[in-house]
Amino acid sequence: MTKSPKQQFLDAFEREHERTMRVLRAYPDDQSDFKPHERSRSAREIAWPLVLGQERLMMKAITTGFDWSKPPGSPPSTPARVSEIAAALEQAHQKVAGAFKDLDEAKLDGSVQFFVAPKTLGDYPTMDFLWYLLFDHIHHRGQLSVYLRMVGKVPAIYGPSGDEPWT
Repeated sequence: MTKSPKQQFLDAFEREHERTMRVLRAYPDDQSDFKPHERSRSAREIAWPLVLGQERLMMKAITTGFDWSKPPGSPPSTPARVSEIAAALEQAHQKVAGAFKDLDEAKLDGSVQFFVAPKTLGDYPTMDFLWYLLFDHIHHRGQLSVYLRMVGKVPAIYGPSGDEPWT
């Protein structure tokens, strides 16, 4: 039986969340401010968008949409430790997953107003926008996994790693 687009997304969202949590849990808190280069962002600055993408963007996309008539406000401050980011992501994920499960599929056929080019708002199909956010999430996790290789042990993400081989 073919899965609906909603179910396909939800399944991928759950799988990728588990992979991300493995990376976040493996990251040593005492290396949260690690930067591989002076121009690089710290590990916690790389990880924090994982939370913001779900908490601020996904939730708005599947609930209220974006109101660009007023400033969006400053995002919450980046926590001091990656373990705090992991806890915040777990909470954000539960909220989004719960809202998504209860979502009427017709809502996914709509669109959201978001940036389609620098400083240019346009209609973004809701389902495409959600996939875009999930791919961005995977991108940030990938960045963090490179940092993790430099400071710790990398867990299996899509297959075995040098630190977690399949035996």
